[in-house]
Amino acid sequence: MRSRWNEAEASQLQGLDLLVYASRLVGTETSLVIWGGGNTSIKTRERDHRGREIGVLRVKGSGSDLKSIQRKDFPGVRMDDITALLTRDDMGDEEMVSYLGHALQEPGGVRPSIETLLHGFLSASAVVHTHADAVVSLTNNDRAADVIEGVYGKDVIALAYRRPGFRISRDVADAIRERPDAKALLLERHGTITWGATVREAYEGTIELITRAEGAIAERQRGRRLFGGPRTPLPELSARRATALAVAPRLRGLLGRERRVVMTFDDSPAVADFVSSVDAARVSQIGPATPDHTIYAKRVPCFVDAAGSESPAQMAEAIERAIERFVVDYTRYFEQHKFAGASLGDPMPRVVLVPGVGMFVSGKDRHTAGIVGDIYHHTIDVLGNAGAFGNYVSLSAKDAFDVEYWPLELYKLTLAPPEKELARRIALVTGGASGIGRAAAQRLAAEGAHVVVTDLDAAGARKAAEEIVGAVGAGRAVGLGMDVTGEASVRAAFETAVLTYGGVDIVVSNAGTAHSSPVDRMELADWERSFAVNSTGHFLVAREGMRVLKAQGLGGAFVFVATKNVMSPGKDFSAYSASKAAEAQLAKVLALEGGPHGIRSNIVNPDAVFRDSKLWSEDVRRERARAQGISVDDLEDFYRKRNILARPILPEDVAEAVLFLASDRSAKTTGCTITVDGGVKDAFPR
Repeated sequence: MRSRWNEAEASQLQGLDLLVYASRLVGTETSLVIWGGGNTSIKTRERDHRGREIGVLRVKGSGSDLKSIQRKDFPGVRMDDITALLTRDDMGDEEMVSYLGHALQEPGGVRPSIETLLHGFLSASAVVHTHADAVVSLTNNDRAADVIEGVYGKDVIALAYRRPGFRISRDVADAIRERPDAKALLLERHGTITWGATVREAYEGTIELITRAEGAIAERQRGRRLFGGPRTPLPELSARRATALAVAPRLRGLLGRERRVVMTFDDSPAVADFVSSVDAARVSQIGPATPDHTIYAKRVPCFVDAAGSESPAQMAEAIERAIERFVVDYTRYFEQHKFAGASLGDPMPRVVLVPGVGMFVSGKDRHTAGIVGDIYHHTIDVLGNAGAFGNYVSLSAKDAFDVEYWPLELYKLTLAPPEKELARRIALVTGGASGIGRAAAQRLAAEGAHVVVTDLDAAGARKAAEEIVGAVGAGRAVGLGMDVTGEASVRAAFETAVLTYGGVDIVVSNAGTAHSSPVDRMELADWERSFAVNSTGHFLVAREGMRVLKAQGLGGAFVFVATKNVMSPGKDFSAYSASKAAEAQLAKVLALEGGPHGIRSNIVNPDAVFRDSKLWSEDVRRERARAQGISVDDLEDFYRKRNILARPILPEDVAEAVLFLASDRSAKTTGCTITVDGGVKDAFPR
């Protein structure tokens, strides 16, 4: 590992700004910390609320991430309050958190790290704590003491595992006081602590520590078969993907029995090789690489008992058996280690390893699932590297339980804002690059949904997805080119939804086209094109959506964007009116077929939505104006005035109806048509 320190950049900074700079350097190294992991600090002199100059510890706040940390994420804790605790032998977690809350420079601000006292008890000006994969590989094996001494000699101190809190802070301070010549300290099954008189010294001490560990690992790995080599030949990529696509919706349904999850699939080379190896079934069940891993990914993954050569149907059955076993084992684990007042959490796995296929990970959203996946990549690295020195070891089941059900961690969950209405749900929207589709995608995302934006205009779909991500967060949308008239194109879009998010809960079938012409002047190609998009396109989307929704077994919602013309066809608008009427009938049949599976199907009938619409091309505008006997310039005003409310209909108006029908607000509504047309009496549903 190389130092990323740039003196030209760092020389322009000082104090807390310099700590922010170094912290981001640490966060950028993915092998040093997982998301939210690790912490850094400096000791400074500041003015308190009475204007007195006092010693202050600026330490990473709880819930922040080193990769993107800012000044505001480093709460200040008064050093005299910290050093006053050096006479204490122990202190409970809740008492410690309360105490530190009273010691803040900015009362009521960001809560400091649970390891604040570990930083404060050290005399060094700057401290860096990481969970480096390379070092954890040295400590997580049954020869840890010999391995550490062989790599570092007397330069580092090794301490046995303790859960974060007061006691470990005292142990670290006492150990360093006894060994003032030591350059760093290793916490078994946890991570590293380095320090220095300056921020640069502490940072580069970390880099040196990791580099020496990496060198030792490289030497021991030379010529060694990782994880005992392959257990069975790894299927081709296309075969793995085909199996993943077949089993993913069913797996998502199993994991989301009580509460839906967002799920992703990973068959990268490191993952595919590991899950199909000789040792994977055994070493994956030993335990996590660090305590932080337990919080996100649970103590162990669900390992599926399969050879990797099964058919998709056989593999789905094997996965279901594995999930059932995991739930039984997890419940037993809870019962064996629970304390008074503890309640069983979600018993489902967060990581599912499937030989011959890859890894499925889940979370409440794409961001969280990404963290879980990242954690297990770290775990695979540690498992492989630790095995080069001896047998991999981990936290005991009791220690892992104490971290997973740690009251302080559970309390943090209560501080999270309530989830939005469509949280954990995945929507696929057709025609989403503009107009109604774009507005619907944005509205669903604003209420918490993850959205797959599709459109014939691939660049427009990607732009719409980027706008959603910019508004609501990374991972919340993807944009795809999709032609609703192409069977393969529609299938590919749903496959992307399955591999990216795990499945689909909401399908907004919106893509459409319009052609205006009297029947006797219409070309056959124009008629067929209208039906290809406005009828067959909705069928292809509905068919793929129904297959995924039924496989998941979680219910779901179709929302078809039709038109006022279904109820009240327009003169010289036969192809559009007839093909959209076919769409509406399809939606009603889908309600009949989906009902037994909890799958609802409803229709929105808008009228004359001009803004941001590709439906109203110059040709269509000209033809509709001719049919109504008005000028093109008067067209929009004509449609506005003809509705009872005399109001223009906007994409956002239709999006509100889509949201209602997609959400549980309409949980007992199916086969329904909602008009969003300002009131066109001839188009009243009847």
